Amino acid sequence: MLEGSILQRLQKAHQDSKRPIRYGVYFKNTLVALCHALEDHILDDDSKPLVITAFQQGKWYLEEAERYADIAKSSHQVAIMAAPDSGWLEHPTSQLPNVDLVSIEPEDPVAEEWHLIILSPKYTAMVICQELSEKDYGLSGQPESDLERKFYGLWTFEPDLVRETAQLAISHIENHNPELAQKLHQYEREINPTTATSEELSTVVSKVVEYLQTGQTNISVPVGNRHRILDRNLFSNEIQAFLRMAQLLDAADINNPMAATEVVALAETMGQLLDLPAWQMKRLRLAGFLHRIHPLQNAESVLTPGTSAIYKEDAPSCALTCALVPGTQVLRTMPRLRAVAQIITHQSEWWDGTGEPSGLGGDEIPLESRILALVTDFQSRVSQKLSSGLSKEDTFTQALEECTQQQSTRFDPKLIETLTLLVMGFHQGLELSVISPKLSAGVWLVDSKQGGISEPSVITSYLK
Repeated sequence: MLEGSILQRLQKAHQDSKRPIRYGVYFKNTLVALCHALEDHILDDDSKPLVITAFQQGKWYLEEAERYADIAKSSHQVAIMAAPDSGWLEHPTSQLPNVDLVSIEPEDPVAEEWHLIILSPKYTAMVICQELSEKDYGLSGQPESDLERKFYGLWTFEPDLVRETAQLAISHIENHNPELAQKLHQYEREINPTTATSEELSTVVSKVVEYLQTGQTNISVPVGNRHRILDRNLFSNEIQAFLRMAQLLDAADINNPMAATEVVALAETMGQLLDLPAWQMKRLRLAGFLHRIHPLQNAESVLTPGTSAIYKEDAPSCALTCALVPGTQVLRTMPRLRAVAQIITHQSEWWDGTGEPSGLGGDEIPLESRILALVTDFQSRVSQKLSSGLSKEDTFTQALEECTQQQSTRFDPKLIETLTLLVMGFHQGLELSVISPKLSAGVWLVDSKQGGISEPSVITSYLK
């Protein structure tokens, strides 16, 4: 990272943190899709955010200048950092009262960075990256295609991290325009972003996925290995969008902020006890991380039964065609995630057939959905009891007893037996390691033929 750049200052601030920042490498086509999705959400939202950007060269600003005229109308203030070339100071957008341009000279480290920082009362989002140097590209050299240019950095919706980065960006602007920096600091202090609601996050994530998918169809490089690599980079970021949303939903639950990661640990161990094949374990793991994006009790079906049949090769443990609900609907836009969407959708079915959304019963319910339903309920009970001061042994025993009371009605009795074995292990000292997914490019790639996640997987075994 370039010394003194915004990305380097952010990395330095978190180098000794208990929650280190995970960075990735992104192709330009991926960043274009991400930024356009986040910018379009500004146009569709009424929260009037503070927007801070860095365009590297002025010519990139000129390509987006008309677009930023519309963004300015929907924003409280827009600050743009870019090299003073290509006549961008003369463009009409630059003359708008709530648009401020900051000239960045070539020797300024921010001249090699690409930023989009959005801070609003309703949500936060950012893309912050730095272009790889000629040395970083190695023997292959710098790419001939503009879409294959690579950037190192991250993107996120996390409010605290976005605010911190906005403050760093404003501090950098202060070196060039103290008066503007003072005004931006005032705007930043007046905005009190909260963790976005599930509906808000779902809207933003839907846009991100839509633009990334469009980016896949618009790759103008030769078909072959390079096309495959670009496609993989786009798709891994689609998965990241869902995982970031799921992490924020967990963080917003102050009573159970580790729900997703603990559910994954329990589900994976249950799967090991049941000797599930690797491909089934992988999609169960991903469904565990994403299970909270579908709160069925607060949602109504948005499509009627039969409108979205899944592909046979993507099917979970039994083939289904059923109504969709908010949350899982956006997952189904990606063929390689339809099996995961099915698992999450049917986690609220009951063994006796009285559940929702399809009234499935017994072995009609996908096995992964049955596992997810049981471990989610068990984890929630354990979390509640531990917070009340019960010992771990009593907590596990009571949680298991309460789940057992619902066997053959809500839960699969065979899975209750498996959970009983797991709890016996807890009583004998078994511990599960809970590890959050590393959100970086090139991971969580789903194999459409198996409905699982192709290697390299970033999650290691939870059993010590």
